[in-house]
Amino acid sequence: MMITKIKTYILIGGLAFTLGSCNKNYLEKLPLDSPSSETFLKNEEQLEMAVTGAYNALYSTPRATPMPFALTLDYASDIGWERNTNALQQLGMGLADANNEFTFDVWEMLYIGIGRCNEILTKAPALEGVVAEEKLKTRLAEVRFMRAYFYFYLNELYGGVPLLTKVYQLSEAQIPKKTKSEVSNFIIAELKEISEILPKEYVGENKGRATKGAALALLSRNALFNKQWKEAAEAAQKVIDMNKYELHTNFEQLFKYAGEDSKEIIWNVQYKKGLKTHSISSQFYSRLMQGFSNKIPVQSLVDSYECTDGLSIDKSTVYDPKNPFKNRDPRLTQSIVLPQTVFLGAMFETHPDSTMTWDFTGPTPKRIANIDATNAFATFSGYLWRKYADDMDKPDRTNSELKPILFRYAEVLLNYVEAKAELGEIDKSVYDAINAVRQRPSVNMPAIATGKTQSEMRSAVRKERKYELAGEGLRLFDIRRWGIAEKVMAGKLLGRIPKAWLSNAPIIDENGTPSYNSVVNGDQMRVIEVRVFNPKRDYVWPIPRIETEVNKVLDQNDLY
Repeated sequence: MMITKIKTYILIGGLAFTLGSCNKNYLEKLPLDSPSSETFLKNEEQLEMAVTGAYNALYSTPRATPMPFALTLDYASDIGWERNTNALQQLGMGLADANNEFTFDVWEMLYIGIGRCNEILTKAPALEGVVAEEKLKTRLAEVRFMRAYFYFYLNELYGGVPLLTKVYQLSEAQIPKKTKSEVSNFIIAELKEISEILPKEYVGENKGRATKGAALALLSRNALFNKQWKEAAEAAQKVIDMNKYELHTNFEQLFKYAGEDSKEIIWNVQYKKGLKTHSISSQFYSRLMQGFSNKIPVQSLVDSYECTDGLSIDKSTVYDPKNPFKNRDPRLTQSIVLPQTVFLGAMFETHPDSTMTWDFTGPTPKRIANIDATNAFATFSGYLWRKYADDMDKPDRTNSELKPILFRYAEVLLNYVEAKAELGEIDKSVYDAINAVRQRPSVNMPAIATGKTQSEMRSAVRKERKYELAGEGLRLFDIRRWGIAEKVMAGKLLGRIPKAWLSNAPIIDENGTPSYNSVVNGDQMRVIEVRVFNPKRDYVWPIPRIETEVNKVLDQNDLY
């Protein structure tokens, strides 16, 4: 969709959603040269402006991280770390309270998006007979999709929130929260209805608008995350039956400019230089390539990936502790920058004695100073993200127009596998789905053999989600809904041993989580930080304090 700067609505009140304001007749002075809140949304042009305003809420980012919001959440999970001392780092450490700036920013930006959607839907009746019926119906379906998308994040992060479906007056501002299941049911009902309205595809300047596939993908994800297995499986099956999407043959390319038109992508955010960009490259690039290396993967993710025989590193005969990245799932090096691999034209090495490295960017390789080994703020774990770190952004690292993927076909297939496994319906279609993901040409991991029990398939798909979706912002939701966050989040967050490899493999559990208790030289691993996790509190985020102070009937989450 074309990104435009438009006049949007002034949101008033302390609740971060649109409220009516009192006024006096003698103060009413409507502008003569532009729309006002009183006259806005009277024709098709204004409808397009308003709908674009709803989409524009996707570009909001919490102040702690100048990158697409959907990708930030892995840094409050067990597979990533935020180096900057800020509110996102506090979330990961388990130290957040109701004054946390990151949780406040997320709450505010999502409700601002919802407020824009409600404003459109409330005023939409005035457009009947003015805008062509089919177009009006489609645009309003897009708006409802966006509202459902914003509510999905609110519901999953905060665990039940006020469900606002209209423009509220200030006198109506005392609104209690609905339960998580009530909000989930609302989202599902909305998406079922609008998936029958939205088109299968948009092209040209409309590319990036919500489609039928996006609505069904969100329905499947939301239902899965709320243990509504049948709904999740049915929505995923509908996406499969569309015969529109297919897995991209080259996994690494999917997250680069070269893969932006892939048939695997169901919905992504449209960025364009001169209109709207982000700074993901500056966050992910190595210090050598003038990045900050401040959002990074950690050792426990690296050690989770299987070997090429389909076995975890503690069970595989092809795993070599002296050469730990050899014979591993190709998605490991396609997702993560490993030591002694080429990244952005230079050899990446984090061994502190490797003060020089190779630069391959010129016609002849040459030796250069290795800042990634000497800079105090180089990656603390020894690893970086390869996903979304495209060398095309090197000339302008803080203005990337790389489009982050919000939904892709591989996730839908894994949603289907997990939902069917939880239903106890492990048939051929389940094996076909998970093996399609494992065996895309650039990955080609061994197929999951038939005959799996429910617990075995549950283990397989949980691991597969970790390998496939790492760095895409879904891990926090996974560890919460599986009830394993208290196990994987608490304790030491670890990076590589600075001057050596692990002497032997850690023990990998059924969820793909390593334990380093039996690693002989495990005490030499870098301790990035020590985290705490209170299972009675930390499965949801705190509602911002200002919200509960202004809205007296809005209950704070437990122990915040």
